[in-house]
Amino acid sequence: MQSQPALEIRDLRKTYDNGVEALKGVSLDVAPGDFYALLGPNGAGKSTLIGIVSSLVNKTAGEVKVFGIDLHANRSEAMRQIGLVPQEINFNMFEQPLDILVNYAGFYGVPRAEALARAEEELKRAQLWDKARKMSRTLSGGMKRRLMIARAMMTRPRLLILDEPTAGVDIEIRRGMWKTLKEVNAAGTTVILTTHYLEEAESLCRNLAIIDHGRIIEQGPMKSLLAKLDVEGFLLDVEGRLPAALPAIEGATLVAGDEHTIDLEMPREMELNRVFAALDAAGIKVRSMRTKSNRLEELFMRMTAKPEGQA
Repeated sequence: MQSQPALEIRDLRKTYDNGVEALKGVSLDVAPGDFYALLGPNGAGKSTLIGIVSSLVNKTAGEVKVFGIDLHANRSEAMRQIGLVPQEINFNMFEQPLDILVNYAGFYGVPRAEALARAEEELKRAQLWDKARKMSRTLSGGMKRRLMIARAMMTRPRLLILDEPTAGVDIEIRRGMWKTLKEVNAAGTTVILTTHYLEEAESLCRNLAIIDHGRIIEQGPMKSLLAKLDVEGFLLDVEGRLPAALPAIEGATLVAGDEHTIDLEMPREMELNRVFAALDAAGIKVRSMRTKSNRLEELFMRMTAKPEGQA
């Protein structure tokens, strides 16, 4: 028997008062326990979609169900299933983290004794227990982001939605947050992530949807979508300076990045040894090689580069 989706969206549409059609019939399912990425360029409709699911934006048409609960017909019950981490820091900077979490839980009817126990658990998971009684404005940017995740988890949501949770933080802090989110997901919480860091989506998520011009243009398992890429890109660092002209290699494209770097694009099925042999014959010695971009970024750029209305 197939399990009920954590999030079920059918033909969701939104037209704003100014005539902008932000969503043009979006449909998708997110399975319970999934770690799901929602990707798209600015203005694609991601924020509108998240806003409708979290009851911050009213839909024009369509259906949204959270664990089978119709969001329109039973909004309060559906919202009890959801925890939201918005992009903006929106807690009181002059409150202590412990109080922020306990007060938030109290707003949702959690008894104080239970709220205190949950707050300790969530602050420890977010590695903020030693900051529990510090003024929140003294926390670093990464700590504030982790505090927002901890706050959202205080109601024990079955579905956690994160809108650009690592925006503006450095890579070390970002990876620390990845660890926290993996733990949350491993404990059984379904996670939906919107992000501009495509490395983040590829590292964390098992399934994804790409939205552009208000439509889902691609969705499915991460591995299956990445397998659609038929080319790979590499940066080759070479010894000494490059010659004025690079050798021609059938099927591959070589462009000089600078005096010591070659930008290589080649079919996935082509053997790298063939490229290296041609370069060696031209007197070019490759010192090291690295991927030009992550695979998801390449897929994303190809999908969103298509004209509106094409799948």
